[in-house]
Amino acid sequence: MNILITGGGGFIGSRLAAALRKKHPDARIRLLDVGFPNPPGKSFDCTTGDLAAPEVIASALGHDTDAVFHLAAVVSGGAEADFDLGYRVNLDGTRALLEGCRKLARPPRLVFASSVAAFGGTLPDVLDDSTTPAPQTSYGTQKVISEYLVADFTRKGMIDGRSLRLPTIVVRPGKPNLAASSFASGIIREPLAGAVSECPVPDTTGVWILSPRRVVEAFVHALELPSSVWPTTRVVNLPGITLTVREMIDAMGRVAGRETAERVKFKPDPRIQAIVRTWPVRFRTERADAMGFKADPDFESIVRDHIESEKAAATA
Repeated sequence: MNILITGGGGFIGSRLAAALRKKHPDARIRLLDVGFPNPPGKSFDCTTGDLAAPEVIASALGHDTDAVFHLAAVVSGGAEADFDLGYRVNLDGTRALLEGCRKLARPPRLVFASSVAAFGGTLPDVLDDSTTPAPQTSYGTQKVISEYLVADFTRKGMIDGRSLRLPTIVVRPGKPNLAASSFASGIIREPLAGAVSECPVPDTTGVWILSPRRVVEAFVHALELPSSVWPTTRVVNLPGITLTVREMIDAMGRVAGRETAERVKFKPDPRIQAIVRTWPVRFRTERADAMGFKADPDFESIVRDHIESEKAAATA
């Protein structure tokens, strides 16, 4: 099997690469990204370059790629701040990748990382599989357009596409990024590391959450499912759990102590609040549940997972 992961130098991409290597030890796994701050090791082929450049796509894909995971993107806050960059990477880059897949010897399976930022505006209290996307950010708009492209290229037999609308992924390690949802990891990651975290949204803010472990499992599962079980839209909302910021902090306190929870300080940021307010909080994910996708059991298990992952990384 020959596999390409765009965004393979990032946190989720690198974890996905490791999971695929464990599951498919003989596969050729290629990673494409603008940079690789943490070299992934000799068992992976790396291509550094611009996703929107057709020659870079052609080099990364080769002629015989069987599976593509499209994770690369300018994140939500970055896409909102830099309109042109967001469209060039998130939309033009996706189109370039799909055109590259169209030229392969056989249609590859392609798993696309979309987002619940696809939804916005006036929403029901609980969204379900019939809720129509109405994004209120450039990032969400770019994701929805890309979902339609994945579905249309699939309809034409050029790829076998599968789009996953991801919840907010918590806890992300490392430094904060430009994602508007970055605070959701920061209020856990920094206090657990002994540092103060400034939260830009009120503690009543709700978030639809999935752990890094579960999202990697979801990507692998999406690749393995037969084409016949996917809806015509080729997209599903992944299961998650809904928590307020206060519930997240309290859960961390139960795992790591009250003094850890007290390291979260609130510093309002109207720009972040305006973006986060447009995001949905509660879903019924009957389609994804029936397809075998799984949510986390509770937030305490997510916190413990992060603690164990950090310990493992420190001793590696």
